Amino acid sequence: MLPEQIHNHREVVTLRDGTYILLRPMVQADRSHLDELFSRITEEDLNFFRHNVKDPALLQAWCDDLNYNRILPLLALAKDQAVGIVTLHFFEGPRRHIGEIRLFLAKDFRKRGLGMKMARAMIELARKQGLKILYGEIIADQPKVVKAFEQLGFKVQCKLEEFFMFPDGETTDVMVVTLPLTPKLDEF
Repeated sequence: MLPEQIHNHREVVTLRDGTYILLRPMVQADRSHLDELFSRITEEDLNFFRHNVKDPALLQAWCDDLNYNRILPLLALAKDQAVGIVTLHFFEGPRRHIGEIRLFLAKDFRKRGLGMKMARAMIELARKQGLKILYGEIIADQPKVVKAFEQLGFKVQCKLEEFFMFPDGETTDVMVVTLPLTPKLDEF
């Protein structure tokens, strides 16, 4: 069951051009929203996904198997059209204090400030869930994305060489970024 503070989460954000976007948790009935979001994805973008988001069975499983204790997905909706998704992935055991953030925007909603607003919303939700650290992986040849996360307070921890393999077998480097979600003890 979705914790009450998450279940009721609704946030309307305004983009620089005045477009209103609703950010809300994904629910089982959002299959059509996933279809519309990922049906417009380019082959180039598809290369960066861990899973084939054009596979209808995968999207159905994401809706059927929603477990907010493992993955918390937020959809970005413009006039009821899905234009982005940000997910918070929870870990267990010795990494239970860490969450991983992943974000995807429809091509026509990039470079409009939406990604920053979605990431900020997820940072706040991660804090409410009691996480101590937010973690992300960014393809190293996307310096603008790395810079955007740095503007949100993330720090580049390391570069992992040849850590990501594209479908064609080529590899590329990954930047690991982290954001502490609680103040250090010596701060006041």
